[in-house]
Amino acid sequence: MADTMRDILNPGANNHDPRFPQAPQDWGAADAEQLAGDEGLRLNDDHWETIRALQAFFAKEDQPNPRALHDALDEHFHERGGLKYLYEIFPGGPVAQGCRLAGLKPPAGAVNHSFGSVQ
Repeated sequence: MADTMRDILNPGANNHDPRFPQAPQDWGAADAEQLAGDEGLRLNDDHWETIRALQAFFAKEDQPNPRALHDALDEHFHERGGLKYLYEIFPGGPVAQGCRLAGLKPPAGAVNHSFGSVQ
């Protein structure tokens, strides 16, 4: 993985919402807020940072590897507790639930129904 989260979070081409330059065209922040509410979440700055990072990652790679996403997010949020912290704020998984909130299809293998999540 050549890109760091810092590299990925730098905006690329401007999109419909300047806060989310690499968001899917049919996605909006209100969509994420609605879905998060339906899933029992209230989005904070770290949720939005994760959403932007996932959108940027998908803009660079059409089908990113879930392990690479986990590793990049773990590194980016290391000072806040890494994946342990992300699983606290995304009980459905930072990649699987994060992708849903970002308007993205979670990559194959990101959703594992055979084990639970941190609650």
